Amino acid sequence: MAKQDYYEILGVSKSATQAEIKKAYRKMAIKYHPDKNPDDKSAEEKFKSCAEAYEVLSDEQKKARYDQFGHAAFEGGAGGFGGGGMNMDDIFSQFGDIFGGAFGGGFGGFGGGARQARVKGSNLRIRVKLTLEDIANGVEKKVKVRRKKQADGVTYKVCPTCKGSGQQTRVTNTILGRMQTATTCSTCHGAGEVIDKRPSNADAQGLVVEEETVTINIPKGVVEGVQLKVGGKGNEAPGKNSIPGDLLVLIEEVPHETIKREGSNLHYDLYINFSEAVLGTSKEIETVTGKVKIKIEPGTQSGKILRLKGKGLPSIESYGIGDFLIHINVWTPQELTKDQRKFFESMLVDENFSPNPQKTDKSFFDRVKDMFS
Repeated sequence: MAKQDYYEILGVSKSATQAEIKKAYRKMAIKYHPDKNPDDKSAEEKFKSCAEAYEVLSDEQKKARYDQFGHAAFEGGAGGFGGGGMNMDDIFSQFGDIFGGAFGGGFGGFGGGARQARVKGSNLRIRVKLTLEDIANGVEKKVKVRRKKQADGVTYKVCPTCKGSGQQTRVTNTILGRMQTATTCSTCHGAGEVIDKRPSNADAQGLVVEEETVTINIPKGVVEGVQLKVGGKGNEAPGKNSIPGDLLVLIEEVPHETIKREGSNLHYDLYINFSEAVLGTSKEIETVTGKVKIKIEPGTQSGKILRLKGKGLPSIESYGIGDFLIHINVWTPQELTKDQRKFFESMLVDENFSPNPQKTDKSFFDRVKDMFS
């Protein structure tokens, strides 16, 4: 089932400003808040969808990738992206600043009481190089990353500042009555606990650096610059209730020696000799999905383009598969023997060797136009 468009979820247009997106999210989140709809399971799912949509559209870089590639821009990692891997604690932690203390005790103030924030670790960023064959077929990459993890033997105790709540509250008297606001605890940063004891090999936060092999599922048709996310494979944060950050994978293409990419289409220069162009021949071509045999018709002109339908790259948006375009180049010999020169000199006035383009023969500009159509 296709995922719903993020703009439709929040009820805004693609030209909406960040202020309009934030306002729309706040409105939808209040409407579908689980504490406000305790008996409606569908409300919780809509609440998650709104949070997922806001996570992307509120970030200019993520929004730009989404506008260009849609949901496919965030696929390919373990757990994928967003709502499918988000739980309610993630959402309350990530978007609590949108609501502040407006509901009398934090984000859960519709009757359930304040929820303790879960501290998220930092994201890791790596680059992965892909060949055209990788992009055509999709590939599973195993990469080694150095992640910060909680050290074995580290122990925690209740934060003395927030007494384990992860929040500091402040009550202000206004003309409308007593207003309570909540902010993240400045001591434990929302974890509700601080380090009690830590081993000598750990840093001040109780973390150590370890190497780990992570599997990344690369979808077909990715383009250079796309960023994939592997949820939960970034650096960990201190605290028993913390959650790790994400591994962000930036895609880089390795240039092919003989094949050039143009979107989903691939271009290949095939050189044939003069005799092959005159008499015709067959050639075996190596494409990104395997070898194919093509036939060169007798009398083939230099510049002719042969199109192999569906032998290009798949679209990242699943719009089909591009073509493999073979550009014929007739190689003119640069040195001749005496007999060869004598033969060609005798053909200078031969009618068969005189240029005689037919109406069916396309010009260079027509071929370029066909190539891009």
